[in-house]
Amino acid sequence: MRRWIVLALLTAIATYLLELLEVDAAALFAGLVVAGALAIAGLAPRRRSPSRDSVDSDDPADGSTPPALPRPAMLAAQGVLGVYIGTMADPETLSGLGSSWFPVLAVGLGTLALSVVGGALLGLHRLVDPLTGSLALVAGGASGLVALTRELGGDERMVAVIQYLRVALVTITIPLVASVVFDAQSSDASVAAPSAGDQAWGLVLLAVGLGVGIPVGRLIHLPAAGLLGPMAVATIAELTGLAGDAAVSTILLTVAYALIGWQAGLGFTMDRLRAIGRVLPAALVLILAIGVGCALLGVLLSAWTGESMFDCYLATTPGGIYAVLAAATAAGSNVAFVVAAQILRVLLMLFVAPFAARAAARRLAR
Repeated sequence: MRRWIVLALLTAIATYLLELLEVDAAALFAGLVVAGALAIAGLAPRRRSPSRDSVDSDDPADGSTPPALPRPAMLAAQGVLGVYIGTMADPETLSGLGSSWFPVLAVGLGTLALSVVGGALLGLHRLVDPLTGSLALVAGGASGLVALTRELGGDERMVAVIQYLRVALVTITIPLVASVVFDAQSSDASVAAPSAGDQAWGLVLLAVGLGVGIPVGRLIHLPAAGLLGPMAVATIAELTGLAGDAAVSTILLTVAYALIGWQAGLGFTMDRLRAIGRVLPAALVLILAIGVGCALLGVLLSAWTGESMFDCYLATTPGGIYAVLAAATAAGSNVAFVVAAQILRVLLMLFVAPFAARAAARRLAR
C-alpha cells in the first residue's frame, strides 16, 4: 500500500509540473514516466507470481510481476477518455469546416494512410510486431491509442513512448515553423473550464456511455470496446444535440489519464527500455517523414479549399492541438477551420486506426 501511495503522490507532483509546461494529457505522461521509473528501480507496487515457472523473461528475479490494475478501473478510465474525446465532436465547432469538410476528410484519410505505411515499416524492425508498429505511428489521439493498445494485443509501452515522442516533436516544431516559415508569432491559448452544471450533465453522459457503449461494443465485436464504445455514444450524442453542453470532469479525466499511464509504465523493465531505445532512431525517422508528408497534404488542402497555406499547415499538423490553437489564435488565422480539422482528424484516427492497424498487421504476418 505504501508503494501505491508513493506512486500516486509522485504522479500528482509530476502532473502539476507538466501542466505548468502545458503538456498535453499531462497526467498520462506523468503516470507513464513515474510508474516506469519506479518499476525499473524495483520500487513500484508488485504482486507475487503464482509460480516461478510462469515468470516472463522481463520479470524481476524475485518472481514478482507488475500488478495489473483492476479491469473495472481500466474500463472506467478508458470510458472516461472515450466520452471526453467524443464530446469534441461539437456540431458548432465542426461547422467551421463549412463546404471544406470533404477535402479535410480526404486529407485526414491521407494522413491515416501515411501512418499505416509508416507503422508497417516500423513493424519490420525485429523488436517491433506489426500491430504495435502501426499503432505507434498513428498521427493523432496519442492518449486514446495508448489506452486501447493492450486491448488489441500490442505493446503499450512501445506505443506510449513513440506516441509521446511524436507529440513532443510536433509541439516543439509548430512555433518554430510558424515563426521561421510563415513569420507568425505564437501565444498562450486558454481553454475555459467547464461549469459545474456542464460537468454534472457530463456524468450522465458518462454513465450512458459506460452502461451502453461498452456492452454494445462487445456485442458487435468492436475492437477496444472500453474506449471506442463510450466514444461512439458520446460522439452520436454530440452530433444529434442530445449531449447539450455536457463536459467530462477535469478531475475524472486526470485520474483516467493517470491510470492509463500507470498501466503502461508498471510494465517497464530495463530490458524493455533498452529494446525501445534501439527502436527509437527508426521511429524518429518515420515520425519526421510522416510530419513532412502531412505538411505536403497541407499544401494540397490549401490548393483544394483556397484557405491560406499557414491555416492548412496547422490543420494537417499530426498532433499538438493546443500548440496549434495557440499559433492559430496569435496569427489571426481561421481558428474555426483549423480546430474543426484537427478534431475531425483525431476522431478519424481513433475510430478507423484500430481496424487499419489490425488489417495491416495481418497482411504483414502472412
